[in-house]
Amino acid sequence: MARRLRPDSFGAEPAGERLERILRSPNFVDGAFRNPVPTRRGEPGSMLSALRTTFLAEDRSRRLPAGEIPVHPLTPEELAEPPASGLRVTWLGHAGVLAEIDGRRVLFDPVWGERCSPIGGFGPRRLHPAPIPLDRLGRVDAVVVSHDHYDHLDMPTIRGLVGSDAVFAVPLGLGAHLELWGVRPERIVELDWNETAEAAGLRLTATPARHYCSRGPRTSPLLLWASWVVEGERHRVYHSGDTGYFPGFAEIGARHGPFDVTMVQIGAYSPELWPDVHMTPEEGVRAHLDLGGELMLPIHWATFNLAPHPWDEPAERTLAAAASAGVTLALPRVGAPFEPAKAPAPEPWWRAIAAPSPTERCGAPRPAAPVATTATP
Repeated sequence: MARRLRPDSFGAEPAGERLERILRSPNFVDGAFRNPVPTRRGEPGSMLSALRTTFLAEDRSRRLPAGEIPVHPLTPEELAEPPASGLRVTWLGHAGVLAEIDGRRVLFDPVWGERCSPIGGFGPRRLHPAPIPLDRLGRVDAVVVSHDHYDHLDMPTIRGLVGSDAVFAVPLGLGAHLELWGVRPERIVELDWNETAEAAGLRLTATPARHYCSRGPRTSPLLLWASWVVEGERHRVYHSGDTGYFPGFAEIGARHGPFDVTMVQIGAYSPELWPDVHMTPEEGVRAHLDLGGELMLPIHWATFNLAPHPWDEPAERTLAAAASAGVTLALPRVGAPFEPAKAPAPEPWWRAIAAPSPTERCGAPRPAAPVATTATP
């Protein structure tokens, strides 16, 4: 495929009434949105250091699976059968989740594109196919986006959803991107942190996160990022988007919890590249406990090769941390629907395709991580 820059993929800058609302936000300080606590994105030279680690490391092969990642072929027939409990969740890969909440269908951070990049044929490529074609997904009531990075806000996917009647819920400023890509303004709900809107039969609340926005060479000071709380008549879920750990998780839990399921970022961490804006697996488990979640669904791993760590390391470390903390965990195959009320115990499906470490290649066995099946305290 030819490498071709897609200028529209950079999105648009907020203007007019949208910009005026941004300037009035209490979270917009000295010309830019600020994180809830002091935050570093990386030290000078960290990108070059990370690239060296990524591409020149002796054991770089462990960053890719040794075989095909197993994907459950999700079908319209499966989705047509309503969940008995009223809540069903399907991990679509990376941070993408389909949550069926009390008769409503919500897409979180949907990415069907082959690459997360503004340049066709260039950039991180999917490690597995999407579990269902977008045009076979059926009705979508709400699309909820955490921030504008390419692995969370995908222009081809948004354009594929333009013809639906879905409400698009985004943090302040991101509506400018959506309008450029064809979403009608009346279908866009833009929220500041701790603002709530009633839409599509759901209660949508943007909650704080520790991250940033950027689709071009420089970070945009006018675009907000968020985590999300979505409530139906009986059930309530939380989606972290991308975030570093911070004390605000406990406040979110106290104000909006408890949650039937938390969808929490556990992958693409790096002390050099993203010291404060992505959580480690252990921090993800801690955030889940702070939030008061019943079940934790780890997200943001296994779909795009974005960090120097082995591709399967987030899952192994999350298993161990969850077992130690007594957290109930779901680690399904991509595309496999489940109801949090009766979620199956984690099955470490990734181990069959995990590339061996240098120690294992020399004959030493890989230690098994414990499987967490205990209920959350």
